Amino acid sequence: MAKIALLGYGTIGQGVAEVLRVNAASIAKRAGQEIEIKYILDLREFPGDINEDKVVHDYSVIANDPEVSIVVEMMGGIEPAYTFCKQALLAGKSVATSNKALVIKHGAELIKIAKENSLNFLFEASVGGGIPIIRPLLSCLTADVVEEVTGILNGTTNYMMYQMTENGWEFDDILREAQAKGYAEADPTADIEGHDACRKIAILTSLVCGKQVDFEEIHCEGITKISATDIKYAKAMGKKIKLLASSWLNGDKYTAMVSPVMLPPEHPLYNVDDVFNAVFVHGNMLDDAMFYGRGAGSLPTASAVAADIVDIVKHFGSHIAIEWAEEKVTLGDYKEAEFKYFVRAKASAVEAEAAFGPIACIFIPGVTDEIAFVTESMSGAAYEEAAAKLDIINMIRMK
Repeated sequence: MAKIALLGYGTIGQGVAEVLRVNAASIAKRAGQEIEIKYILDLREFPGDINEDKVVHDYSVIANDPEVSIVVEMMGGIEPAYTFCKQALLAGKSVATSNKALVIKHGAELIKIAKENSLNFLFEASVGGGIPIIRPLLSCLTADVVEEVTGILNGTTNYMMYQMTENGWEFDDILREAQAKGYAEADPTADIEGHDACRKIAILTSLVCGKQVDFEEIHCEGITKISATDIKYAKAMGKKIKLLASSWLNGDKYTAMVSPVMLPPEHPLYNVDDVFNAVFVHGNMLDDAMFYGRGAGSLPTASAVAADIVDIVKHFGSHIAIEWAEEKVTLGDYKEAEFKYFVRAKASAVEAEAAFGPIACIFIPGVTDEIAFVTESMSGAAYEEAAAKLDIINMIRMK
């Protein structure tokens, strides 16, 4: 029997316990042995909970128990999660985590320690929640050069954009509604400013490159500037606005970016709506593939964590290879990437054309005090030079 410890008993921790309990028989069959939760580390007590007798408040109880072979970290944040996970690996215990902040900051180091000790550090749930994407990248797609990874990686912002599109709401209104429903945190900054998606694309790009990508160096724009008027223009053009996290190979460098993008109906991510997430992958041999599902929530995320636990049990005594060195990647300049741009400005058509060259103007009923247009394909640097000549209301890249 494999005995494990859960670090954190919040939404995801309780979900993992539920998955392991409800699916105990099938999980034991696939893992080759039963899996038992011996400890749950949390500052709180849980009277009446089925696992209340397993709760401890001192991590050393877990670290010093040789019976515990796997530590499952779901605390969030960097500390004390990093210290606990590192101590677990050094004590001969494998680790599974859903913590994206921990993974992008210390993943390469923790993978190295795991390898040196014939252990495993797995983190499937850190990017797509319940969507399997890391394992396919590490196993199914190893014969390909992955030339692009683009994803809708944040359920909160996708829900908000979907509701704005469906109901014509303004940003502030839908944010309050998302918070009331529990889809957005009281402090929604990480979601709406794109930081959550940025960490996730940094993890995926690190795995594709096999080296460290620092999320702080990725150009990141959120959805806070998107208005109901932008949505009306997108509808008039038959497009949808999505917050995309993307990285792509340009020559010998990967370029990464997070920003709102207008997508046409033929794009694979166009119909990914509501709280659903998806990751689109283009390989030089595979061509196109997409992974779709619920990117958040207690049980979908817990399912991915439980799958990592099973994988670790199946590989006791051996290391599952993950190529992610601590050497830092130099990313390409996002301003060199070319897009068409949808632009709204306080200007005349003559002034817009003088700044941007040939443009295609877009008109919608009731909007007369601005001009909206689509540029020809141009680099980010060229866009910024042209935009400096006008009073820009908003800009959205286009696929």
